[in-house]
Amino acid sequence: MSENRALWHRYSWLAYAAVFAGVLGHASSEFVAKLISGNSPITGPEISVWRFFLGGLGLVIIATIMPSSRNLVTPIKQHGIKLVLFSVFGVASAYLFFHWSLDYATVPQVATVVTTAPIFVGLINQYANNIPVSTAKIISGIGAILGVGFLMTDGALLALAGNASNLIGIFMAIMCALLMSVYLVLIKPFIAEYGALRISAITLFLGGVVLWLGVGILFGRWVIFTNLAEYATVAIIGIIILALYNTTITQWLWIGGLAAAPDITRASYLFFLKPVMAAFLSVWFLGTQLTIWQTLAIMVICSAVAIEALIGWYYQGSS
Repeated sequence: MSENRALWHRYSWLAYAAVFAGVLGHASSEFVAKLISGNSPITGPEISVWRFFLGGLGLVIIATIMPSSRNLVTPIKQHGIKLVLFSVFGVASAYLFFHWSLDYATVPQVATVVTTAPIFVGLINQYANNIPVSTAKIISGIGAILGVGFLMTDGALLALAGNASNLIGIFMAIMCALLMSVYLVLIKPFIAEYGALRISAITLFLGGVVLWLGVGILFGRWVIFTNLAEYATVAIIGIIILALYNTTITQWLWIGGLAAAPDITRASYLFFLKPVMAAFLSVWFLGTQLTIWQTLAIMVICSAVAIEALIGWYYQGSS
């Protein structure tokens, strides 16, 4: 067991804190993506290229600086095919669906639908690792889903269903949640062996390369990274934030925290806080007012996540 992994398991609260910080980064990614597309001709598929090529490159640079994570060749030699598959489906395909969905659906729609990821994580973890979903997890999960339902019902249920275009975006967001959940569960043994930083750097950078090729071949939109200076200042700042903060830092904390957490299903429940964070971001940056339904949703979701956390701490303390 590596020194870093031993530290994570000794202080498991750090793993949950890392997941929380990662979710906070995820909660703002839709807003930053919309900021970029609203101030440049860059659309969803191209944004995914900018995000993961530069964000993955940032992780590679960080990994090569740190002696314990510098060797990126060995994991590729030993598990090259599997890591490429993780990069293609868990990163490239998942986040292509994510950013492409924003071309069809609204930010609240995508943020809400992607919140189904913890449900997929629990089911996939049960199937892949025979880890049963306990009654406590089911109850707290239902509570969180109920809170998300309140957000959807707040005069936006019809908007959530929307028209055919919205439904396409919602379907893409569901596919993103599914593929992302498969990646998070199945990548855990590789992170345990090589560390979160190395595996995140390899899969995200390879995913960025796959996205560059895929978007170029399938959409005819070849991203030329030297053209960054030609965009508006707001778009340039947005791309930098999306790549470095929402990807390099966020993915490292989120993937590493989930892999190090004693209970990945319990840790993934923090993802239910994503629409709550998005709601607060709307208040702070867009000047929107929270309605009664939104406030109730926030209370229900936070309570469900808090109950799940308290259950985890209770059993950990009694063991």
